[in-house]
Amino acid sequence: MIPDERLHQIVARFEYLEAKMADGASGADMATLGREYADLRPVVEEVRRYRQLVADIAEAEDMLNDPEMRALAEDELPVLTEQLPLVEHALGIALLPKDAADDRNAMIEIRPGTGGDEAALFAGDLLRMYQRYAELRGWRFEVLELTESDLGGIREVVARIGGAGVFARLKYESGVHRVQRVPETESGGRIHTSAATVAVLPEAQDVDVSIDQNDLRIDTMRASGAGGQHVNTTDSAVRITHIPTGIVVTSSEKSQHQNRAIALQVLKTKLYDMERSRADAERAATRKGQVGSGDRSERIRTYNFPQGRVSDHRINMTLYKLDAVMQGALDEFIDALISDDQAARLADLAL
Repeated sequence: MIPDERLHQIVARFEYLEAKMADGASGADMATLGREYADLRPVVEEVRRYRQLVADIAEAEDMLNDPEMRALAEDELPVLTEQLPLVEHALGIALLPKDAADDRNAMIEIRPGTGGDEAALFAGDLLRMYQRYAELRGWRFEVLELTESDLGGIREVVARIGGAGVFARLKYESGVHRVQRVPETESGGRIHTSAATVAVLPEAQDVDVSIDQNDLRIDTMRASGAGGQHVNTTDSAVRITHIPTGIVVTSSEKSQHQNRAIALQVLKTKLYDMERSRADAERAATRKGQVGSGDRSERIRTYNFPQGRVSDHRINMTLYKLDAVMQGALDEFIDALISDDQAARLADLAL
């Protein structure tokens, strides 16, 4: 049972914001009030829906004492009480603390793990899978850095994905993705197991990270690499080293100025993610975050090509639609992961 005092405070705050916005506020204040108002609106809608249902149930129970209304109440009451657990659940979900990064764009990094050339080819498959998923959701997908292998696979890729609620959905993709299939170079028809690592980071904003320029070592170099996408003949590539943390980022587009801006943005995002991870660990040292441990070394999903199945090990979910998944049909997995995460957090709130 959710305390009514808490619900009253939420509605009171929403009505206060509504009145302030109606009165008119300065530009900066209006923007801040507007964001909070927009965040509270769906919560208040669920609160009002819950309160109305509780009131309807109480009214129907009172009607049982009226001989003329008793038959009507006996028909209505089971229908209303059946709705109550569903409405309570929806309200509980709405009241869950929101991850401040959920509405942000994301950066995704994909690197091959064990498996040599086959792992690099699988990393390329994952890149195309996320590109297609972004297309299906109407998101922007921009490759920032790409190093290819000799056989057309990927040694490393960093991409930016922009759109509504990108990080909220893609954050569940961080981890080790394993593939089981017969490589094209395998003459004996044996199934090989390879892996690639995916890291999804919420894109940092300027207010999130302050970088002391004295902490940076910036090197320019000639873009190179076997099969690299951005090979050129000028010393335009930029490598930035953040000395305190040892984080190294590179960018090798055609413009050195553009490379510096891209590399700094990637660095800010990595530093922001590092700070988020530290804060999360302090807040919940004894609890697993998201679904599973959130550790990017954790195996989260297996793609078995001979059997045409994909299995997510965090929620014990298997789909026999590998072709569709590789074409970007990820929503079934992601929706289930979100539901599982919400259920775990609701259980924590009930403790």
